Amino acid sequence: MDIVLYALTALLYGGLAVAGWRAHRHGEAQTMLSSAPPVPAGAPLRSPTVSAASGMSMQGRALLFVALLVHGLLLHMTIFPQNAMVFGFAFALSAMFWLGAGIYWIESFFFPLDGLRLLVLPLACVASLLPLAFGGVRVLSYAAAPMFKLHFLIANVAYGLFAIAALHAVLMLFAERRLHAMRGAARRGNGDGWLSSWLDTLPPLLTLEKLLFRLISAGFVLLTLTLLSGILFSEQLVDRAIKLDHKTVFAILSWLMFGALLTARKVSGWRGRAALRWVLASFVALLLAYVGSRFVFEVLLHRPVV
Repeated sequence: MDIVLYALTALLYGGLAVAGWRAHRHGEAQTMLSSAPPVPAGAPLRSPTVSAASGMSMQGRALLFVALLVHGLLLHMTIFPQNAMVFGFAFALSAMFWLGAGIYWIESFFFPLDGLRLLVLPLACVASLLPLAFGGVRVLSYAAAPMFKLHFLIANVAYGLFAIAALHAVLMLFAERRLHAMRGAARRGNGDGWLSSWLDTLPPLLTLEKLLFRLISAGFVLLTLTLLSGILFSEQLVDRAIKLDHKTVFAILSWLMFGALLTARKVSGWRGRAALRWVLASFVALLLAYVGSRFVFEVLLHRPVV
């Protein structure tokens, strides 16, 4: 049964990713046939506009919803087999991109985010298959504890929110770099090719920025709850409020970095490349706190980790 769900999940994600890229290339060809005149040298720079071909169709949204249901069922069956719990870095990545794809699905009803779809769906396809390749997981004896289940759920939703926020930041860095290159490209009489047309599927930078900090704010609240629920669960399990290991240190570091970012944003309106790079650095710290540490222990050191 599991292998059927793995195949169906990868087929749905992969098919939607291929269809999205083919639609993007078709829209790119149409744009090239009816291209507008180059931007004059003295004209003000504008953010990329959304192409007419952007936006997921209702059929595509329905198929993505089915993919999310199948992927969610697969995660539940493989992580919680027979009232136990099996987990590892591959399962963490799979769950993270399942939530990320779900967040994109919700966002797509309000904003044309084809640029994000072209990243999220291929990554979700690959991540959904990772547990097949990396099965070195640990069975947790305390999986039935209600506090642990709450901690696990909140943590994974937070990771999903921050994963999508990181992808938003990557797209914004590309879009901002293109804005600075547009005038030079106009003088040369050419554009950036496929990258330029890909960025044209994005909403304006201000819209992306609003979405980015909305995701970070929600993720920060959930990360705070994750740390608090982890402390409470640790008290129940080992009678100690906190265990100062690599996972805890990087989780707290990530929490401090995201908190500093939100504070600087509220106090001084921090934005631009520096803020986006800070988002990515904070997300890397979060990955090292959980997914990265599990990868090192399970794959490189061949040691189980809680």
